[in-house]
Amino acid sequence: MNFGATILDADGLTLSRDEKAFFREANPFGFILFSRNIDTPDQVYGLCSEFRDAVGRNAPITIDQEGGRVQRLRAPTWTDWLPPLDFVQKAGDEAERAMYLRYRYIAHELYALTIDSNCAPMVDLIVKETHAFLRDRCYGTSVGDLALLGRAAANGMLDGGVLPVLKHIPGHGRTNLDSHYDLPRVDASLDTLRETDFAPFRALNDLPMGMTAHVLYEAIDEVPATLSADTMALVRNDIGFDGLIMTDDIGMKALSGTVAQNAAQALAAGCDVILHCNAPLADRIACANVAGQMTDAAQTRAEAALAARRTPDDIDIADLKAELEALLGGPVHG
Repeated sequence: MNFGATILDADGLTLSRDEKAFFREANPFGFILFSRNIDTPDQVYGLCSEFRDAVGRNAPITIDQEGGRVQRLRAPTWTDWLPPLDFVQKAGDEAERAMYLRYRYIAHELYALTIDSNCAPMVDLIVKETHAFLRDRCYGTSVGDLALLGRAAANGMLDGGVLPVLKHIPGHGRTNLDSHYDLPRVDASLDTLRETDFAPFRALNDLPMGMTAHVLYEAIDEVPATLSADTMALVRNDIGFDGLIMTDDIGMKALSGTVAQNAAQALAAGCDVILHCNAPLADRIACANVAGQMTDAAQTRAEAALAARRTPDDIDIADLKAELEALLGGPVHG
């Protein structure tokens, strides 16, 4: 039987009886953690075990641990990081190595909790329009630098046993609105987009998983990328990304339909799996019912992504931290 075509979350620090029963029935491909799900290392480890016990397999568990404003694991138990843009600027000429070490360190902290995926790297291009909600989460203004730094971050995670999720395909940087609340529109020509925003994603098109952008590209379609068959075809055929594609949170206000409508349209457009977060259990159940099971093509991509999980390489984390601090000329934290 194919996996359920969803990635879902939990209300709190442990699963309720109703959540366990729902996950057992829906068999979501994977799960995602938020700050409300995190207290102590033992608690997080236990919650991850509950997720996997509910579906009876080693389901992937992801998180947003970019560093800076977007990180769910926080000090004093875990490492607080500078925002990615500040970190890259501080590292200067050593940014590529520093990004590898940063995300290898993040992977070390995640893997100890059995979290085996991270929603990074983010290779959205900074331009003058880039909204403040995104700007310091980005890595820079150069397509070539984004490809190098995104690859370094991805390799750091993969070497640490954590699957990277490339985002936001095919590019969220050229937007002046926050897609959590509004639908951004991009009016750049297709040639411009191919040469700029899309290029870092093309350079990283071999990564196992990616996340869509809730952005409307006027040169491609009159609906947001997540819901657009034309945009998803471009992601597959022009950008060449053949990994598993999850939506950004299907409940974000950039999408005007109901969650059920958006989920159905995203799957019809060519997304493989629906990410649905921060919603009541009844809404998660409704989303899972609409999403159903993965298509055979999505299942093949899901299995390929899971096959990319590795046992972490053998490192001395103290040596890694010392090297990173030497590169930065100071502590790794923000």
